[in-house]
Amino acid sequence: MSDEEKRAVSPTGKPEYGDPRTYDPDFKGPVVSRSCTDVVCCMIFLVFIMGYILLGLMAWTNGDARRVTYPTDSQGHFCGQKGTPNENKTVLFYFNLLRCASPSVMINLQCPTTQICVSKCPETFLTYVEMQILYKKNSSYWEYYRQFCKSTAKPAKSLPEVLMDDDCPTAVFPSKPFLQRCFPDFVNKNGTLTVGNRILFEDGSGRMRNVLELREATNGINKILDAREIALKVFEDYATTWYWIIVGLTIAMILSWTFLILLKFIAGCLFWFFVLGVLQVVGYGILYCFQQYTKLQEHPESSLTLYNIGIETNISMYFQLKQTWFILMIILCILEVTIILLLIFLRKRIHLAIVLLKEGSKAIGYIPSTLVYPVLTFILLSICFSYWIVTALFLATSGVPVYKVSAPEGQCVHENETCDPRIFNTTDVPKACPGALCNFAFYGGKSLYHQYISTLHLYNLFVFLWLINFVLALGQCTLAGAFASYYWAMKKPDNIPALPLFKAFGQAVRYHTGSLAFGSLILALIQMFKVILEYLDRRLKSAQNNISKFLKCCLGCCFWCLEKMVKFLNKNAYIMIAIYGKNFCRSARDAFNLLMRNILKVAVTDEVTHFVLLLGKILVSALIGVLAFLLFTEKMPVILGGPTSLNYYWVPLLTVILGSYLVAHGCFSVYATCVETIFLCFCEDLERNDGSAEKPYFITPSLHEILVKKQSVPQKQKE
Repeated sequence: MSDEEKRAVSPTGKPEYGDPRTYDPDFKGPVVSRSCTDVVCCMIFLVFIMGYILLGLMAWTNGDARRVTYPTDSQGHFCGQKGTPNENKTVLFYFNLLRCASPSVMINLQCPTTQICVSKCPETFLTYVEMQILYKKNSSYWEYYRQFCKSTAKPAKSLPEVLMDDDCPTAVFPSKPFLQRCFPDFVNKNGTLTVGNRILFEDGSGRMRNVLELREATNGINKILDAREIALKVFEDYATTWYWIIVGLTIAMILSWTFLILLKFIAGCLFWFFVLGVLQVVGYGILYCFQQYTKLQEHPESSLTLYNIGIETNISMYFQLKQTWFILMIILCILEVTIILLLIFLRKRIHLAIVLLKEGSKAIGYIPSTLVYPVLTFILLSICFSYWIVTALFLATSGVPVYKVSAPEGQCVHENETCDPRIFNTTDVPKACPGALCNFAFYGGKSLYHQYISTLHLYNLFVFLWLINFVLALGQCTLAGAFASYYWAMKKPDNIPALPLFKAFGQAVRYHTGSLAFGSLILALIQMFKVILEYLDRRLKSAQNNISKFLKCCLGCCFWCLEKMVKFLNKNAYIMIAIYGKNFCRSARDAFNLLMRNILKVAVTDEVTHFVLLLGKILVSALIGVLAFLLFTEKMPVILGGPTSLNYYWVPLLTVILGSYLVAHGCFSVYATCVETIFLCFCEDLERNDGSAEKPYFITPSLHEILVKKQSVPQKQKE
C-alpha cells in the first residue's frame, strides 16, 4: 500500500478523503447536461449589482467632479471655472495666511481666514495702511491692491473698518501659485529662509513677523495639500508619458505571447533563457545601484540629507540619497541569491515542470483562442476599476456647500458650528467671538443620502472587490473547461469539441454564475476585512502600544494566509465546476479530496511549475523596465520625441514595470491554469483508468511515465 493510500484511510477503515473515482465508460470529459448551481447566491449577486448601478446613478446625480479640479473660495465658488465671474481668476488667495498655523487647520481641514479667487498672486510687500498713504499720491496702488480684496472694498475705509467688514487683507507679500493657491515665495539663501529678500516683515496690524512664522503657516496647509500635490504632478507625468506607457505594455504583451509560443518548441532552452535573463537583469540593477552609491559617496556635495527644503516635498530627492541606492542594492542582492538557491534546491523537479509546460503548449496550440482570453479579462477588470474610481469620486463630492464658524485663535465657543454667510454678521457669533468668520468647509447635507456617505463608500469598495474576484473566477472556470475538453479527448485533436473556449464560457455564465459568485464572495469578504484592519491601524496609529501592534501583525498574517488558502481552494473548485457542473461547496470538497488523495504528486508539480512561469514574468517586466528607465531618464537619445521634464520619472517607470508584470501574469496565467487543469484531470484519470486496452489513460504516455516515476521516488527512498 502506497503512502497516499495509507493517508487516505481513516482509523475506522473508511476513506478519509472520500472514495476514489471509478471507471465510467460514458465519461468523455466536461459534462454536457447541466443545471443552474447556487441559485440563491446568484440572486444575491444580481441584487448587489443592481444596487451598485443605483449607487452610481445617485453619486453621479449628487456629485460634482469640478470640486476636485478647482479650488473653492470662502463662498463655495470655484476658481477658474468657465462661464462664471471667476473664469479668469484661477488662483486662491488667503487674506491672512498666518492664521493657517492654528491647530484647527488639521482638525477642520480648513484655514480660518477669508479666501477669494484672484487672477495672479502678489509680487511685492505692501500693507493696507501703506497702500492708503501711497494712494493719495498715485491711484495705481489701489488698483493693484484691490485685486486681492472683495468687490465691496473701498480705499477710504480705515484699518479697523476693514478688519470688521473683512473686505481686504491687512498686508500682501511676494507669493507664487502652487496647486492653484498663493503661497509665499520662499528663497533659501546660504541656509537662511527669506521672502522677497526679507527675514522680518510687518503683518499690517503693526506687528513685526518672522519668515519662519509664514513657513509654519504654509506647512499647516501643506499637510492637507500634500496628497493632492503629488496626485496632480503624477497626473501631469501620466499625461506626458501615456503614449509610451501604452507602447511598453503592448511590447510586454507581444513578448509574453512570443515566449508562450516558443514554449511549445524549445521549452528547455527557454527556461534557461528565463533564468539567465533574470539573473543578468537583476545583476545589472545591482551594478547600477552600486555605481550610484559610489558616486554619491565620492561626491558628498551632490548628495542630500533627509531635510525638506521649501514648502514643496520632492520625492525624487530620495534618489539623491546614498542610503536609497544602498537599500535597493541590498534588496536586489537578496533577490539574486534567492533565485540561485531555488534553482539549486529545485533542479531535480524542473525537468518535470518543463514537460508539463510542453503538454500545456500542445493544449494551447490546439485551442489558440485561450491566448486571447486575457484581453477580455483585462477589459472587464478595467471597466470594474473605472466604475469604482468614478463612483468614489462623485460620492466624495456629493452635497451642497456647508459653511462653518472659524476663529483666528480657535478659542471660540461657536467654533466649527454650521453657519449661513448671508446672515452671519447679523447673528450673535461675531459679538461673542470677535474676528470669527463664516467660511466654506466642505460639501455635504442633512438628507438620508448624505448621512450614509461613509456606508456607501464601504458598499462601493465591497462590490468592487466582489466583481474583481468574480471576473477572475469566470476566467479560471472558462479556461479550465476548455483545457479539460482537450485532456479528455482520446484522439487529439480530432475528439476535441468545436469552439471549446466559447462553449466553456457559455456554460460558466449560464449555469454557474451563482457558484462563481459564491467563491468570489468568500474572497471579497476576507479582502474587505483586511482593508478595514489596515484603515483602523492608520487611524489609531498614534494611540497604539506594542501589544496592539503585535496583535495587528498577527491578524494581518492570519488574513494573508487565509486569503492564500481560499484562493488555492477556489481555483481547484472552479476546475471541478468546469468538469462536472456541481455547486461550489461540493466542487471544493471534491477538489480538496482529490488533491489529498494525490498529495505527493501535488508536492512535486504545482509550485515548481509556478516558479518557472514566475521567472518568465520577472524577465518580461524587467526587460520592459530597463527600456522604460533608459527612456524616462533621457539616457536613450536614439528615440526622438520621448518624454522630458518629468516631475517624478519613477512614477511612469513603476507603472510600466507593474503593468508589464500584470500583462505577463495575465498571459502566463493561461499556462498556469492549463497545467493545473491537466494535473487535476491526470489525478482523476489515474483513479478512473488503469492503462489497459479496456481502460486506457487519456494522458500522453511520456508525461504519464514521468509523473508516476516522480511519485515513486519518495516512496523508494523511504523504503
